Amino acid sequence: MKKILYIAAAVAATAAFTISAKKNEIQQNLNIFNQLYKELNTFYVDSINPEKSINTAIEAMLDDIDPYTEYIPEKEQENLHRKTTGEYAGIGSYIMQRDGDVFISGPNEGSPAQLAGLRPGDRIVVIDNDTVLGMKSDEVSKRLKGPAGTQVRVTVARPYVGADSVLTFDITRRKIQEPSVTWSGVVRDHLGYIYLSSYTDKSADEVRKALLEFKANPEVKGVVLDLRGNGGGLVDAAVKILGYFLPAHTEVIRTRGKGPLNEKIYKTSGQPIMPDMPLFVLIDGGTASSSEITAGALQDLDRAVIIGNRSFGKGLVQSTRELPYNNLLYVTVAKYYLPSGRLIQAIDYSRRNPDGSVARIPDSLANVFKTRHGREVRDGGGITPDVNITRPEGSRLVYNIVRDNWAFDYANRYRATHDTIAPALDFVITDSIYADFKRSIDPEKFEYDKVCEVMLERMRQTAETEGYMNDSTKAEFDVLAGLLKHDLQRDLDTHRKEIEPFLAGEIAERYYYQKGRVQSQLRDDPDLDKAAEILASQDYITILSPSKTDKKKAK
Repeated sequence: MKKILYIAAAVAATAAFTISAKKNEIQQNLNIFNQLYKELNTFYVDSINPEKSINTAIEAMLDDIDPYTEYIPEKEQENLHRKTTGEYAGIGSYIMQRDGDVFISGPNEGSPAQLAGLRPGDRIVVIDNDTVLGMKSDEVSKRLKGPAGTQVRVTVARPYVGADSVLTFDITRRKIQEPSVTWSGVVRDHLGYIYLSSYTDKSADEVRKALLEFKANPEVKGVVLDLRGNGGGLVDAAVKILGYFLPAHTEVIRTRGKGPLNEKIYKTSGQPIMPDMPLFVLIDGGTASSSEITAGALQDLDRAVIIGNRSFGKGLVQSTRELPYNNLLYVTVAKYYLPSGRLIQAIDYSRRNPDGSVARIPDSLANVFKTRHGREVRDGGGITPDVNITRPEGSRLVYNIVRDNWAFDYANRYRATHDTIAPALDFVITDSIYADFKRSIDPEKFEYDKVCEVMLERMRQTAETEGYMNDSTKAEFDVLAGLLKHDLQRDLDTHRKEIEPFLAGEIAERYYYQKGRVQSQLRDDPDLDKAAEILASQDYITILSPSKTDKKKAK
């Protein structure tokens, strides 16, 4: 007994010594930094901006930890509030930087901006009698925002409307609530579809409203929760949404912070709205954080079929800590673990390469876990869908069309010359529309990523260096160069099937706003088609409970 007590005392003493040494090391380095700054401020030949210098030091330190831990000065906390609540005060429009100026990219439906008449493509010229040409988007955003009830005068230059292209709008700011559910409705005859774009403190209520509508509709035989592109948000919102599909008191996530006492278990509460209805969750590489908690918990508990592509892989939880002078630290405080026990964090930021870079955990090092029905799932790399949808690799042509706003600009021109279109779910790009779109692209201004031409030129240079270039070889290179030369009209025809969804989405958004783009994308959606197929074939149970299905076959 004495020996055990001696060992325990020795361990405690060692731990206390280690903690004390760590504190001394921290204090020593803080003293060094403090003295270093004083010396610079006193003796450096030029003046030093204290706020800029300290912020640079803070950001450098945080960059070495993970990309989610942030220092948030008091003047920048509005963005955090908007992220967690979806609320802010302003005119209610997205803006974008382009060609040195700022443009309206899309007003929210029902917002002051939309009701006043602002449209995508409007170049913001003057705000309250001050020119904003050449300003950055952050500065323009600050000028557009303001207390609810105040007025702002916005002058824009609108293309495609002739000589009267300069328009002025007097807009009364108000509280803007950005919806988390961009659109919900019945698709493919029997699927209740919900597109959830974020997790705020209002998200659960919005999802609940949509589910109750589906529950009252006898045509709805299954539900699709679309989390593609959803970067996450509040953990509590994810837990509440999970409670709509799972029994009360079901553990859906547990978080573990520094030390054994910093563990928290999250369970559902209340009775589920849809405990049994077939459920499908759509994910992709943009599905992260709280949306991965939702998809992962439903997968581990065999409650939903996950369809799409592997998710991002963010298994870290952030919380805010108050700092002096009303500043905040948004810091990673824990890792979250799904019901099977797996951690889906794809990158271990504590283990960096010699150059400071980090890499995804290789699949070969992933550990195997079991779902409630015994299906294998893995950790360390996001959520792998139950049904993977193979998508063709996007062409560089489509990338250039989207990047350089060719589809965006055409949609603006189309809206200026067409008062109405068919409902977004029915709108299609006809031959005449596509031909008009092709004519709108100026070949002289269209910028190709000339990958093939660059590689061919390098090969030509290598052949000359190695001594293989002669008249015959040169002729062959010239022939190949002719074959690989871009023909814009031909390429637009070749890639029409890939381009049409982007173009249709842009045009639909001009008339039906963000929900119109979502609806348009659903016309040709292989992930949604697969959900409808599984529902119709009754393979839902087979996928979620393969062992039970095998036993039935054996009998």
